[in-house]
Amino acid sequence: MTGRILLVSGTGTDVGKTVVTAAVAALAVAAGDRVAVLKPAQTGLAEGEPGDLAQVRALVPAVTTRELARYPAPLAPDTAARLAGLPPVTTGEIAQAATRLAGDHDLVLVEGAGALLVRFAGSGTLADVAAELGAAVLVVAAAGLGTLNHTALTTEALAVRELCCTGVVVGSWPRDPDLASRCNLEDLPAVTRVPLLGALPEGSGALAPDRFIPVARRALAPELGGVWPGPRG
Repeated sequence: MTGRILLVSGTGTDVGKTVVTAAVAALAVAAGDRVAVLKPAQTGLAEGEPGDLAQVRALVPAVTTRELARYPAPLAPDTAARLAGLPPVTTGEIAQAATRLAGDHDLVLVEGAGALLVRFAGSGTLADVAAELGAAVLVVAAAGLGTLNHTALTTEALAVRELCCTGVVVGSWPRDPDLASRCNLEDLPAVTRVPLLGALPEGSGALAPDRFIPVARRALAPELGGVWPGPRG
């Protein structure tokens, strides 16, 4: 039996994609699933430095993690690979690795690099990986001003390619949200035409695993294993 594969894409960098990936993984593990997290390409870190998967393991120790490639420059994977004189990771390699992990896991989460159309090798993007796998994409967005445009562009790109978007999660909900952030909770589903499936509180990534699970449960909607009632709940 092959497990489910879900791709996680940000609308840009530093929107909380890794913490959202960990939150989805944590709730799946708590439900008894065998979960793997695949990071196709880590950029901006030298060999041996802790990256996104180290944060996932710190929050969800029970997950399997795999990184396919690492490049030192903090750039798009294709560019970073070229500057380092290293082979870029291809969409076919990513799809193959995810499929192999799905062979002995119930859920495989593939965390992209930056946003949906960032290039891995040549013109290949996370959207191409989704098409190769026939997998859905969960979009992680920022909370504040500008996020409506960035998120709508991302979900529109998925729709044009006839790819399934599971929904949107706000990756870092501020402790003291401003007017734009509060309005965005209501406006995101209308603008993107996909459901808003949660909002992770700012600072969640620094929690211990036993504290992270209840926070993830409260912050994510039932579709992702949580109890978040939605923006008006």
